[in-house]
Amino acid sequence: MATGRTMPEPKECLCFALDVPSADEAKRFVDLLAPSVGLFKVGLELFVKEGPGLLSSIKARGAERIFLDLKLHDIPRTVERARRSAGALPVDFLSVHCEGLWTGSASEPRPRREVGTVPAMLGITVLTSLPRQDLPRLGYARDLSITDLVLLRAEIASRAGCAGIVCSGREVEAVRDRFGPGFTILTPGVRPAWAAVAKDDQARILTPSEAIRRGSDVIVVGRPIAQAPDPAEAARRVLDEIEQGLRARKGGSGA
Repeated sequence: MATGRTMPEPKECLCFALDVPSADEAKRFVDLLAPSVGLFKVGLELFVKEGPGLLSSIKARGAERIFLDLKLHDIPRTVERARRSAGALPVDFLSVHCEGLWTGSASEPRPRREVGTVPAMLGITVLTSLPRQDLPRLGYARDLSITDLVLLRAEIASRAGCAGIVCSGREVEAVRDRFGPGFTILTPGVRPAWAAVAKDDQARILTPSEAIRRGSDVIVVGRPIAQAPDPAEAARRVLDEIEQGLRARKGGSGA
């Protein structure tokens, strides 16, 4: 996983979202995309339907790393027990809502679990489907920005020992400035400029090159690849954009 200290291979930076309804379809995409994708994301729909056995199946078919994106949201003790249970699965990352990590402002920070602690936890900050204007309707202060909320939750994740967080590309620079290069940032809601997604439910999006340039370690791309006439070629095009972002980041003063 990229940490900002060295330039990673573009493949390391690409996560494909297996947002599909069946194991057969998931396996088909792994067969097609494993040469170009360094991380495959298994979310709620697929995991609930197919169960833990799917993870071993896609691992055997060439998935180098797996992100189990369950977005756990419970009391911290239950979340930690779930993480330990996930340690018996071939899973590299597990997502948890940051509120499920909150143990009180007076609690001592826990050492950061570096990538390699299996599974490493990634804190969900603010869903990329949530626009700024909806925050007051959800009970947040009217002067609270999305970036402020992301940074608050990233602090919770950091103190809880998470390897990193999940956030929109629009907040990446602020998170990187605050937490440095050793804090993994995974960015969903990424849309190549050439890809049109029907009925898109993402509100805060960036292109692959821009998200990487700003400091994302890994970008999550699903429908722009899955819905393309040639998914393997679409993935290669995304890798080209990632490489552009990496070069721009290296040539500038970014993370």
